[in-house]
Amino acid sequence: MSKFKKKTSTSQNIPTSALPDIIFMLLFFFMVTTVLREQEILVEQKIPQATQLQKLEKKTLISYLYIGKPKNIAMFGTEPRVQANDVLINTKDIVLWVNQEKDKLSEAERDQITISMKADREVKMGPISDVQFELREADARKLLYAAVGKVQN
Repeated sequence: MSKFKKKTSTSQNIPTSALPDIIFMLLFFFMVTTVLREQEILVEQKIPQATQLQKLEKKTLISYLYIGKPKNIAMFGTEPRVQANDVLINTKDIVLWVNQEKDKLSEAERDQITISMKADREVKMGPISDVQFELREADARKLLYAAVGKVQN
């Protein structure tokens, strides 16, 4: 006979006491690393006020154009520029940009694309009308002018 006995029953319990700590660490990690703003604004933005505003329901169909003076005057000058996604583009490139934005959507939603134009308050109407003309050429007929609500005194 041997002095040592073999254990026949083994318990395989998984300790779950640290599980809530791990879950909260993951939650905290994702809260800290989440990016809220998709694009970096490269032009000045003082949005004009409006008295009648309307909210849109489907924000996935909206593509944004920013018009204003560049923040980096040394590199881009002082003339108003158009920003699409994260780059400054010329008005001649708007048709190409609209077609790229339409290609990102499904075929049923391509005609429902809405272009949101966020123009600086100080920009003259000339560059804005140039952008409007190019949007008509690209067959982007739904145009949204972004504004902030009028402050009530």
